[in-house]
Amino acid sequence: GHADPGRRRAAGLACVPEERNGHAAVPDFSLADNVVLTARHRLPLAPSGLIRQGPVDAYTREVIQRFDVRTTGPAAFAGALSGGNLQKFIMGREIGQKPEVLIVEQPTWGVDAGAAAAIRQALVDLAAKGSAIVVISQDLDELLELADRLCVINEGRLSDARPVAGLRLEEIGLLMGGVHGEAAAADHAHA
Repeated sequence: GHADPGRRRAAGLACVPEERNGHAAVPDFSLADNVVLTARHRLPLAPSGLIRQGPVDAYTREVIQRFDVRTTGPAAFAGALSGGNLQKFIMGREIGQKPEVLIVEQPTWGVDAGAAAAIRQALVDLAAKGSAIVVISQDLDELLELADRLCVINEGRLSDARPVAGLRLEEIGLLMGGVHGEAAAADHAHA
């Protein structure tokens, strides 16, 4: 928790914040430059601080192709992409680094159903290869599809992690309403 972002990324952490422009990508930078901002710690894109444009462009093209990003290529400005295409690019850029831990907020925000399914599958595949993934989402269906365990934050309080398998919607509703713990839930049920 005391390491700077570069050291965290080098150690295996990747993240996709909810806000695309300005937090996840710099709109006035090319897609290739946006790749360098996060992937240089995980991929051999800038050894000794010198950017290797060939590998940067190759990785950028790989992300564009794998995640079906509609753009003219690595030189396109991030700000020129639609919101959904920028989301696909950002998700692809982070997933492609094969992080040990990926924290992602609203992974399919603004993308069409086909792209959402592809992103979810890429997350499942990444987890199957051993990455830990923390998904923060307002989409309960998405969470139930992706998660092994579910926690709810209500009024600044985090519930215990519960296995999704067998978790009833009523239990999730109680957690969302601020009822944490079995004793509190039993008291609420008898009230």
